[in-house]
This record gives sequence, C-alpha cells and structure tokens, in this order.
Amino acid sequence: MAKAYASRIIAAPVEAVWALARDFNGMPGWHPAIMDSVIEDGRDADVVGCIRSFHLGDGTLVRERLLELDDSRYFFAYNFETPAFPVENYKARFSLLPLTTGEETLAIWEATFDEAPEDAGKYADIVANGVFASGLAALAAKLEGETHLASTKARWQGLRPAKVYCASRLGAPLTTAWAAVRDFAGMADWHPDIHAMTMLDGARADKVGGVRDFLFGEGRLHEQLTYLSDSDTAFRYKINLSPMPWLNYHAGLRLHPVTADDTTLAVWTADWVAAPQDDLTLIPTVHEQVFQLAFDTLNAQFADLVQPSRQC
Repeated sequence: MAKAYASRIIAAPVEAVWALARDFNGMPGWHPAIMDSVIEDGRDADVVGCIRSFHLGDGTLVRERLLELDDSRYFFAYNFETPAFPVENYKARFSLLPLTTGEETLAIWEATFDEAPEDAGKYADIVANGVFASGLAALAAKLEGETHLASTKARWQGLRPAKVYCASRLGAPLTTAWAAVRDFAGMADWHPDIHAMTMLDGARADKVGGVRDFLFGEGRLHEQLTYLSDSDTAFRYKINLSPMPWLNYHAGLRLHPVTADDTTLAVWTADWVAAPQDDLTLIPTVHEQVFQLAFDTLNAQFADLVQPSRQC
C-alpha cells in the first residue's frame, strides 16, 4: 500500500482555516490545480456521501465522494469515484490541529492507495507533492495577510478532546524529536521540575505496562506506560500514584511531522476526574507547568544542537 503525506503550519486560527477548507466544493477557490467543481445531484457540500466532480488543468475529470466530515475535530475524508491517477482503494483525509502557542494551525493532508507494481512510488510522490503539498502552500497563501479574529472562547481547553490540550511546534525533525521523548524514563532530561526518574522493578523504558517512579517538586508519582507506537510516534500513560486530587488520570503525547519545513508538531493531551473547583487549578497547571514547560525545554535543547552548525 502506498502512502502520501504533506503537512504545513498555517498562520491563521483553526476556525479560519476550517471555514475555507471544509467546503468540499470550494477547492477552485484556493488550489491552483483545480479548475472547477460541482456537487452532483444538487446536494449540499456538507452532505456525507455527496460527490464532487471537477476538472484538472489538463482537462482530466475527477470525482470524489465525501466519506466523513467532523466539525468538532476539524477533519474530513473522501475517496475516488473517478480516479485522477491509475490507483485503487484510494482514501484521503484532511485534518487540522490548532496550536496552543498562538493563532496557528497544522494542516495535514494524507492518503493511502494501491499502485500497480510497475508504478511503485510514482503516484505517492505526485500526490504528496504535486497535490497535497502544493495545495497546502496555496491554502496558506490564501489566508496570509487576511485579518482573523482571535478566538475569544475556549477552543479545547477543559472541553474536547480532553481536559488539557497542548500543541506546540518543536524546532527539530520528527526523528530527532521522537528520539528525545520516546524514552519513558527520560523525561527528567527535558523537564526542569522532574527528578530521580527510574523504572520500577528494573523494567525497560519501552516496556508497555512498565511504571516510572519520579519526584515532581516534592511529590512522588508513579506513571504506567499503556501504549507506545514508533509508527505513530506516540505514547500514552496513566497515573497510579500522585499527591494531586484527581482520579483516572490518562495522558498521551503524539508527534506529527511538518513536511513543509522539516519540523515537528507535538500534541499532548490529558484527562482525569476531579472536583470542579480543583480543575480550576489543575487544568492550567498541567498545561503550563507540565506540558508547555516540557516543550519549551525541548526547544531550548534543540536550539543548542543547531547553533554550533550555524557558526561553522
């Protein structure tokens, strides 16, 4: 199975990007390769199952069916009904992730499909670069310079998809960033308030089910690794022991490659059960003093790695 992937951080709030990208019939307004578009059978462009019919610059007719549309998580998926290329089982997904460090948005465009053996790699490159990357660059240019109202309401914090949502750009390629955070016993190296971190019972740091023991300030915590994926560059964990007034704490970190500039978007979420009055303190503390501080520390370390090469 072939895969195509492109991503770019766009200098606009997620609401503005979604308003433009969500229109399944709107690509002629921002993608340079799309000449026209119509939704068949007079349906609205946000009716799941509708088909858009459009022409490329060389006159090729393409038809695509909307399979999924999610206004709360900012993504849609579609397939080929009349392919633009000689591929099979094509399914694509367009998704947005808002950064919490400013009014910026990560846009991800990806697809999987089957190529003929003699075409191995050919259409994966065309789709990733000629369609997705160029489209995202055009989308960013379309939004550049426009005035966007900053969000005056809570976007995700304390709401969906978890009580804490922290998304920040890391100034390093995905492989470098993943190597830094993958070690479940290594967070003391990239958070200034964590000390004496070890794995209990001599467990390996990549053992799912293993527990790390550490001090956060004066408090002792036990966190258990519940998921680790090198393919998704992600891990999740739960807290078994903590001085904080919460129950059923589950959290996860996932890294997304930003192909436009070879950096990384890190997304860290956490959820738990606590009294409402405690959440007033817990939510901003976890966001700012745990997740964002860790990202800031990592970025300082990555800057130190890059600086010597700039001086050469």
